Amino acid sequence: MRIRSRITLCLVILLWVFPAFANLSNAVDAVRHRLAIHVDQNDPAVMNLALNNAANVVQHYSAAGEGVEIEIVAYGPGLHMLREDASPVKARVKSIGESMPNVAFSACGNTSDAMKKAEGKEIPLVTQARIVLAGVVRLMELQEKGWSYVRP
Repeated sequence: MRIRSRITLCLVILLWVFPAFANLSNAVDAVRHRLAIHVDQNDPAVMNLALNNAANVVQHYSAAGEGVEIEIVAYGPGLHMLREDASPVKARVKSIGESMPNVAFSACGNTSDAMKKAEGKEIPLVTQARIVLAGVVRLMELQEKGWSYVRP
């Protein structure tokens, strides 16, 4: 009798645990597409093209009922895109950041440190940006994880 109740308990636990794993798997599958966008130029046209690419990709996969995750990585002169005090596309970054939670903005910490040293002051970034250690490394890591890559 004791063995039978242990077996029953194990079966109940397995039936409870496996659906949880199935739900986790479904959540991971919901984001089927991942795109890294590279911005390394202080050029409003390039910045706007990157933002257009992101918005178009989100719109396409949203209409198709498929998940997408996008990360725009800015480094070198492209970091101006995410500067609070100098971004020519600050309003668009804010709008996309607020309306498209699946679009992230990464700012290169190495570039920020170099700008801070050159300008002798802190480099203010838009609130939508998060600092990564190195923009190039971030792009490599995303690609190594299977993310698609675009340089506008």
